[in-house]
Amino acid sequence: MITTLHLAGLLALIAAILIAPVACQEDRLERLEEVTRLLSRQLMLQQLYVDEKSRSDGDSGIKQIRVGRDGTKPFYTAAFAERAMASMHDHSDLLRTSGMGEFIAVLNGIEFRTRHNDYKLVMPSTTSGAYHVTEDIPFPEVPPEVEAFKNLDLKIIEMRQWFQAWQNRDRSQRDYRKYFKPILCYLEGAWSTDVTAMDEPFDSDRHRIEAFSWKELQENIRFTSYTGDKNTFENYAYLPNTIMNVTEDGSPVFAQWNYRILCHPIKTHIKLTDFKPVDMLPTRILTGSTYDAYANKRGARFSLNPDDGDREVKWDLLDKIMREIPGKDNYMARIKDEVYGLRKMDVFTNKPLNTAFYHRWYKTEETGANGQETSRRGFADRNLFMAETTQDHVAPVTYEQCLHPRKLQNRDCTTVVKRFSYAIPLEIIWLTPLNKWNPFNIKYKGDAKTSLAESVKADGRHGGRTSDKAYNGTHSKCYYITPAEFFDGKEVGSDAADTTRGSVGVLDRKGGVRLVKASGVRIFLPEIQGLGVLRTRYPIMPVYAEGSPIWKELEALREVVMNMNKYKKYFKSVPPFAPADPATLEQEEEDDKVVLRLSESNPEPVGLHDHTLSLSVMEYKQLTMKSRSLDLVTSMENGHSHAVTVDFDETTGKFRITQCDERYRCFDGHSVFLEPEF
Repeated sequence: MITTLHLAGLLALIAAILIAPVACQEDRLERLEEVTRLLSRQLMLQQLYVDEKSRSDGDSGIKQIRVGRDGTKPFYTAAFAERAMASMHDHSDLLRTSGMGEFIAVLNGIEFRTRHNDYKLVMPSTTSGAYHVTEDIPFPEVPPEVEAFKNLDLKIIEMRQWFQAWQNRDRSQRDYRKYFKPILCYLEGAWSTDVTAMDEPFDSDRHRIEAFSWKELQENIRFTSYTGDKNTFENYAYLPNTIMNVTEDGSPVFAQWNYRILCHPIKTHIKLTDFKPVDMLPTRILTGSTYDAYANKRGARFSLNPDDGDREVKWDLLDKIMREIPGKDNYMARIKDEVYGLRKMDVFTNKPLNTAFYHRWYKTEETGANGQETSRRGFADRNLFMAETTQDHVAPVTYEQCLHPRKLQNRDCTTVVKRFSYAIPLEIIWLTPLNKWNPFNIKYKGDAKTSLAESVKADGRHGGRTSDKAYNGTHSKCYYITPAEFFDGKEVGSDAADTTRGSVGVLDRKGGVRLVKASGVRIFLPEIQGLGVLRTRYPIMPVYAEGSPIWKELEALREVVMNMNKYKKYFKSVPPFAPADPATLEQEEEDDKVVLRLSESNPEPVGLHDHTLSLSVMEYKQLTMKSRSLDLVTSMENGHSHAVTVDFDETTGKFRITQCDERYRCFDGHSVFLEPEF
């Protein structure tokens, strides 16, 4: 309604300008310029309204994949997953390609549609701050204990032992952490000043946008949307443009939306047990999977949750990982943000926040109107990570910051210019020694586009098992070096977009035919003797609809319905189900809370205060019975809270704080010991 009234008022003003008497042609031109300026600004504000509506309807995340199937019920038609989450698939015959199809996503309210992605494992530059300079993600080395054996069978046995140590988190004999490296791959978007020539979002070995200019791409999208046609190679993308600003003379300043997918080697320690399946009933029905079996399907999605249960949190493990990742200024960047006169502080260290790296939470040195010193980027977007940049290629937004904003005179204003990019996590991929393990010493002939690489498939070679048909070495798009004997099974699952073959023949440096399998990135590794099928790709991308109030209500309902014994007390009328066994009855206690209280402190200028920590019964048991430590956030008191690590000291029988705001002791003098309140 507000927008309609504004538009009506604007049209009335324009009409008045146009019909007013004109003294000369110059006056008429001035009036037309004013009309153009007003219309341009209104178009800009109309787009703002659309973006704000999108922000309030959901959170940043994946919204839709291309529909390829149908059925008698709506859930047979794909939303963000079908038989694979976000159209994930395998291109493990390519050196460093992760298969992922088209999808619609929303970042900070900006909705767009990608091309077929199939992104490469590259990261922002560690040596250059230049725009969009990247470098290859390094692959893990092969354990020297494997290389020490001369016999292939012994090499295979030893390599399997390393995989077993990784799966069992057993570092006693083999410290697998040096050879099994997780990387986080993420979706990044920003408004670009490059509005004419086509700027390919990111490099792919299989896809690129089929257009020479943004206008050509827009017309391609308009045509396919109007006719319902599909680009056969899925190389079109809907990437909106907008009016970013209107100059004083009425000229619109345009910006073009663009995105890319990059990866980052994770420094924070994570474990396989940190990945918890996110139940998606449509996917389970499509694949006929029980909840336990669902985690071993391509359609599964995961959350990154190191705790055994669900609870309310502020910042978590994902925040720790994302704060390692830079925006457009790359890893050497350093930017501080003091807009509105408030310095933004890091929630983990209480030091000035480097806003050049992705974050969603920050602290300020003063409390806000809601009495809290912590804030998050965006109004209500739980998934949005932002990073500031100084790159001229990123469209800026300006703001007049005034020391006395409510005065008409002597306001003492300065112009603040900000540029930001936005990101969400897509997946965590575990790189393993198989990416480099080459026991047959097969020659790698580099990029597939080089003349040397042409010899790999020359003269009709197709990976056959004879010397005249086997591949003559490998290249970046024909990467087979893993001994077939290492696996006991075939490729796991299938997708029409998969390009990985089974075992192929490849010539070694002496001309012998070796039977090998692909060594690139897979969702699941083929079965390994004694270990079974192992997952290496964990999709953790958020979903746009999860931010909807309707979704939240349905999610709570699903939680109650799928765990009736646990949530029995929330039913108005108890449903007729069988009596719970003792183990199930114990689960009902999980919603009860145990409160731990910090000691009082009275520092200046904070004043006398204490804090509390609220634990579920499960968390309480983890501390007291499993010798676990937990990362928690205290209650807000006197305008501040603390991020603490808590454990249970069996010697004293007391709960204690081992770390407070990344320090040994809390800055305001609370005791390290906590008192429980039952």
